[in-house]
Amino acid sequence: MSYVEQMQHIANEYFEAGHSVTTTHEIAIWAIETGRWGPQRATLINQCSDELSKAMREEYFTDPQGRRVRAKHVARRPQDGKQTSLWSDMRIATRDHMETAFQQRRQQIVGDCHQLKNDVDSYNDNINASDPIQMIFDFRDDLAEIEVLESLKVAS
Repeated sequence: MSYVEQMQHIANEYFEAGHSVTTTHEIAIWAIETGRWGPQRATLINQCSDELSKAMREEYFTDPQGRRVRAKHVARRPQDGKQTSLWSDMRIATRDHMETAFQQRRQQIVGDCHQLKNDVDSYNDNINASDPIQMIFDFRDDLAEIEVLESLKVAS
């Protein structure tokens, strides 16, 4: 019996137990309380893995120069014939891991910029040709401005 068929069977049992109009939330409560359904191990592992990834992305520390720095970094690498996300704390990671992680994050940024350029170009060409929006993809001035603002925060 497939998983979908198992879920259909649980719903049918619920209705056969005398319930008529209900929500899936109520069926789920009944199924769990009566032992008809429990989280699958793979589902629990995937959920925990996703929550760990989210938490690790949000962990920062302050370095000796006073910069707010992300602690954990992921590098995607092939392993056993599939892509695997390998995490490490930058304070103990190998240089190779960090170089791969930084390059992959840079490629994500390039991909975001490419999509933004496509969106802006399409908008300018097809919707707003008379007053096109100009987009600059050189971020040097932006980065310098942020660093000045951060240095002023540290100084005060």
